[in-house]
Amino acid sequence: MDIGSTIRAIRKRKNITIAQICEETGLSQGFMSQVETNKTSPSIATLESIANALKVPLAYLLLDKKEKMQIVRKDDRRVTTSGPDKLNVSHLSSTKNVHMMIVELPPGASTGENHAHEGEEVHVVIQGTIYIEQGEDAAELSAGDSFSWNACTPHTVKNIGEDTAIVMIAVYTESDPSKAFM
Repeated sequence: MDIGSTIRAIRKRKNITIAQICEETGLSQGFMSQVETNKTSPSIATLESIANALKVPLAYLLLDKKEKMQIVRKDDRRVTTSGPDKLNVSHLSSTKNVHMMIVELPPGASTGENHAHEGEEVHVVIQGTIYIEQGEDAAELSAGDSFSWNACTPHTVKNIGEDTAIVMIAVYTESDPSKAFM
């Protein structure tokens, strides 16, 4: 964990000097320098004092880099294909347990035969008309409609419209959510 670099980056971005942090926290400049260079590990109480001086939540200082805000620009999205119809999948963003993507289904394309996998999914139809089926439940959905299901029950999605259907999906799993799909 690189707490010191995080503290230094926040302090510099906010134009706060080490002396100002020390004045507010009562810590010595030598100690603060060692904290910022990761040569010492401050206690939680000390970190809370530093967080208060920086006006950031203590939890923010404790987050790993991969747990902090991640931005994926439209032009930088990872695009893959999935299923027998080679559906375009644009990966939007992920956290430890949630993965968001946009799937394009050309007319007549589907996710294939009923399949199941770990996770829970929430879908929003952005464009087009799709048919969904899970167990004994089935429905036709259009742009603006949404649905959710537990993906451990076999399911399928098919574009029944004349135009490309676009569906935004959020997948939650206890393991790697990027391995789950529709």
